[in-house]
Amino acid sequence: MVKKENILRRIVHKTKMERMYNQKVNKMWFNYRMSRWSQLFISWLISLVATLGSLFFSEVMGFPPCILCWYQRICMYPLVLIFFTSLFDQNSTVIRYTLSLSILGWIIAAYHNLIYWGVIPENLSPCQAGLSCADVNIEWLGFITIPFLSLTAFTLINIISFLILRNKEA
Repeated sequence: MVKKENILRRIVHKTKMERMYNQKVNKMWFNYRMSRWSQLFISWLISLVATLGSLFFSEVMGFPPCILCWYQRICMYPLVLIFFTSLFDQNSTVIRYTLSLSILGWIIAAYHNLIYWGVIPENLSPCQAGLSCADVNIEWLGFITIPFLSLTAFTLINIISFLILRNKEA
């Protein structure tokens, strides 16, 4: 009888210790959840930097955008206004609109990068008449190009949007 009580005490003590450990782990930095406003603000900031960067490259640096760049701009520019207005009411239903634009922009940016990297032949690109979609205007550190910057911006916005959706469901 005494053995059974000792075993039960050990089991109860072990489960208490496991619960305390799990609570500590949940409070650690990698499980930190940002507020919805912070997530919307970071998404707005990314879209604003991407928009201003594209305008800088075309208007100041004089790099004419190809057709795929225009399609990516069509997806990115409205995100600045939508995310900005969502900062005031912190309405997460705006993610339905932004996610559709950012996923479409990500697909176009990924296609543009695949053309640039030579995975997709250039004759399959919509840039037949004017500028080539595979032209390199800038190349920082040997791999950072304008299409790569666009792909990175859309990827970050998509990740944050999915986090907002996950937190909304939780």
